[in-house]
Amino acid sequence: MNPFIIEQSEFSPSIIFDPSNSKFEITGESRPENAGKFYESVIKWLDQYYDDILSKKELSSTEKIYFDIKLEYFNSTSAKYILDLLKVLDNYYKNGHLAKINWHFDALDEDMKDSGEQFSKLVKVPFAFIQQ
Repeated sequence: MNPFIIEQSEFSPSIIFDPSNSKFEITGESRPENAGKFYESVIKWLDQYYDDILSKKELSSTEKIYFDIKLEYFNSTSAKYILDLLKVLDNYYKNGHLAKINWHFDALDEDMKDSGEQFSKLVKVPFAFIQQ
């Protein structure tokens, strides 16, 4: 599957989903004017990737997604779509595939750490908290 890349802007994060290099990453700030429109294509791509993996009968549960979330800030509207994205990964994990969320946060940003902890309680996919 082709990589999915969105360049970072002043209001939206960088998105890099590159399965051939096992790189799944969201970086920057997420406060787009229309978060639904921004995240719709992101979630659609991830859903398609998941469907493609399920359709390949020869792949086993060793297919893995390690997801790095390196957000400096996200608004409340973005939070809803970040959770939707995490639910796609959660379904992947619940179907026996390896998945893990690496939640990066600045050592001085307790709010970002707390946000990651709240998200981790809403899904079963394992979280690792990485202090920068």
